[in-house]
Amino acid sequence: MSYRKSFFIHRILLSILSLVFILGSVESTLAERVDSGVPGMLFEHNVPVTMTDGVALRVNIYRPEKPGHYPVLMSMGPYGKDSRMDSVPAYKASWARLIAKYPDLCKKSSCRYLRFEVADPERWVPQGYVVIDADSRGAGSSPGMLDPFSPREIDDYATLITWAAHQTWSSGKVGLIGTSYQAINQWMVAARQPEGLAAILPWDGAFDYYREIAFYGGILNPAWKFWWDHQVVPDQNGNGESPLKDMVNGQRTTGEALSAELLKQNRIAPLDAWVSHPYDEAFYHERTPDGSHITVPLLCVANWEDWSTVGYRAAASKSKWLRIETGDHLTPFYSEESFELQKHFFDHFLKGAKDGWDKEPLVSVQVRRPDGTFWKTDAAWPLPETQWTRYYLDADDGEMGSGKNGSAATEKSYAAMGDGLTFKTKPFNEDVEFTGPVALKLWVRSSTADMDIFAALHLIDPEGQEITFTGNTDPHVPIDQGFLRVSRRAVDPAKSTSYDSYHPQTETEPMAPGQIYEVDVNFAWPTSVVVPKGYQLALSIQGKDWQYPSNAKIVPGKDYELPFSTNPGLFYAAHPNRDPVLYGGTNTVATGGGQASYLLLPLSPRRH
Repeated sequence: MSYRKSFFIHRILLSILSLVFILGSVESTLAERVDSGVPGMLFEHNVPVTMTDGVALRVNIYRPEKPGHYPVLMSMGPYGKDSRMDSVPAYKASWARLIAKYPDLCKKSSCRYLRFEVADPERWVPQGYVVIDADSRGAGSSPGMLDPFSPREIDDYATLITWAAHQTWSSGKVGLIGTSYQAINQWMVAARQPEGLAAILPWDGAFDYYREIAFYGGILNPAWKFWWDHQVVPDQNGNGESPLKDMVNGQRTTGEALSAELLKQNRIAPLDAWVSHPYDEAFYHERTPDGSHITVPLLCVANWEDWSTVGYRAAASKSKWLRIETGDHLTPFYSEESFELQKHFFDHFLKGAKDGWDKEPLVSVQVRRPDGTFWKTDAAWPLPETQWTRYYLDADDGEMGSGKNGSAATEKSYAAMGDGLTFKTKPFNEDVEFTGPVALKLWVRSSTADMDIFAALHLIDPEGQEITFTGNTDPHVPIDQGFLRVSRRAVDPAKSTSYDSYHPQTETEPMAPGQIYEVDVNFAWPTSVVVPKGYQLALSIQGKDWQYPSNAKIVPGKDYELPFSTNPGLFYAAHPNRDPVLYGGTNTVATGGGQASYLLLPLSPRRH
């Protein structure tokens, strides 16, 4: 079935659902009314809402005690709507970082209803909003198959949105809020165009399921196994060994215990599915939205070391804004500044407030420096005045620079599982800003039939020490990282730009050992950095995960034990399907002459 045909079938089903809800919706009077302990806030716990196949998912509803019709803010995910963040083993480290950065956070509310990656209802209900937090199918109190980001899960989300729009306390307008998981599914459900959806605010949410989640440059990312084992499976519905406790009754959040065999039957591990689907085909197409169907007003908040400007660029919305920031996975979402930003946006589109939001700059970016950050605004992304500048690599002297075009042809080899190659610029003679996507053109050969390219861009101070930045999951990361499996080197020119090569990822083209190939390596995210006078840029190229030396004075951030403590971030390529013989050969980079390899950087002409 084509995506377009499937889309219109979903639209018809949702229209029928709307009539069902109008004639006989599941009202919140069926809920367990609980004393919220918060003056003016009603709390309805575990409200059952029936999906199109008869399965009843459970939601928590927080709403103003004063009668009225209020806009709704909704989130849906697998992390547990009933467990305090500070009580869940997988989130205690995140909670500690959050409180360390914002020690007054729990003076703004009691924090008793604060959940991982979702909005705090105590902050929103007094502002005249209903907040709904749902356990996704198969998670927490919601029964069924646990299958993250599946079409069934997104069907459920669309159903919940339309249901909420028709409740007696609802104004009929629903906005979506949340970060990471709860941002990814915002993109997905917005493409379904459910009745009632009026605005979305995806904060750090991937868009392309294949390229941004499962495979980076065609290389499988098995680090998601640790996410699955530590953050999702503990909250699976029926997990009798779950450490998650319900804040209301003290019982497990996961309901009646099921057998280990039945629990396994009731979940689909993403990594197992990815291994079974190595190419970008129907499995991923069903989980990647069609941006032309996303027309709802949106504010996309991205991160220089995480997701994602992809959704912003793909969405057809006429009213859309982009904000790119730095910071870790969680704390920026909960800052006072962010709350005011979120409220400004939703007040405009859900309440019709004449608050000047429509005059806000379309693009705002937080530029990083070794000594801090500053904000700048513009009208489009990538920034319109960007000067795409090539820094040519020279294998002879290990340097790279814009003046090295025309260097003599030369090449250098390295053991794929070794330290690789590093190319450095000369010290900059003035402060220079680079803001935008980063790309890498390489001419390479291998002694085997395939090779993986792991590239990392670093900032080096005048003393030769690397300057790191705060990443999404790690407090010390390089400027940016890029990935490519060379057997997946094919590029679709019609979908590519000079700074973003689109790899279809539909087949494998083995390398002929010893033969040279021209390849385009995309970096995982755009970047922004000011290189101060006297500092250098360094590009490292390896055939394995880039790692800090074991003696580096860098302590990674983590919420649970990982087997790759020296990796920056959460990409981890080691996996049984990565044959050490095939990917452990001798690799070669050629430079100069007719085989010019270069790093493409987004030079910003503005001076600050």
